[in-house]
Amino acid sequence: MSTRELVVLGTASQVPTRTRNHNGYLLRWDGEGFLFDPGDGAQRQLLLAGVAAGDITRICLTHFHGDHCLGVPGVVQRMSLDRVPHPVHAHYPASGAHFFQRLRHASSFHDVVDVREVPVARDGVVAEGGFGVLEARALDHPLETFGYRLVEPDGRRMVPELLARHGISGPRVRQVLEEGGPLLAAVSEPRPGQRFAFVMDTRLCDGVFELADRADMLVIESTYLHADERLAVEHGHLTARQAARVAAECGVRTLVLTHFSQRYADPGAFRAEAEEVFGGEVVVAADLDRVRVPRRSPGGR
Repeated sequence: MSTRELVVLGTASQVPTRTRNHNGYLLRWDGEGFLFDPGDGAQRQLLLAGVAAGDITRICLTHFHGDHCLGVPGVVQRMSLDRVPHPVHAHYPASGAHFFQRLRHASSFHDVVDVREVPVARDGVVAEGGFGVLEARALDHPLETFGYRLVEPDGRRMVPELLARHGISGPRVRQVLEEGGPLLAAVSEPRPGQRFAFVMDTRLCDGVFELADRADMLVIESTYLHADERLAVEHGHLTARQAARVAAECGVRTLVLTHFSQRYADPGAFRAEAEEVFGGEVVVAADLDRVRVPRRSPGGR
């Protein structure tokens, strides 16, 4: 059975706290492992979360502020130490290529891991594969920043009752699925592909809404509470209320809030603020949480 879940490695913003490590998120998506924004200490958090270096197939950096990338050296060197056999693709803003090179080769080690750099220079598709399509959109932060969206292609689900009605069973089921046509339409129903969106360090902008559109799970920064919205705008961040507004307007199913400022001691305040605006599932992320991507809605979106 396929596994689709978010493993939270850290939830702090610029400054880690006693209970919150720097940013870091691993999305398990069937056989793929997307590592988003590994901040300082990510290698140890992977260990605590029970995630092997070999589980990572792609590294996706939104930008090159330290809390979103300082974990790269440790993670890459651990992958090399473990002799991860598969290529690991690295996506990051093209304007920060020199930063990635410094992180990638931050110290001396026996370098045997196959890291394939795929710089992101503009909005659009950055990767395609069995997992679907990985897209990037520019965000609004003082440093060039991209958010990411994973989109699974739409498909069809065979309906047992309809198959039985048409006398189709065994190997014939796969044959009908491969052939398509009117018979497939008669024994199946649409199965919308799932969508995952990752939005960090940004003011409200078009890119935020484009990434969040109809996402089954939206992982989004909520660095500040509404009372400090002025600071959020000034520093290029979102409040919990703004994140919830995005989720509500974009038809998001599960909203995962994270990237919290050290100024706030009570995580419950973020939930309360978000639930005033958004009626779906709200998760206030904590370090080492595992959050399942919600099951597909019956009948599609």
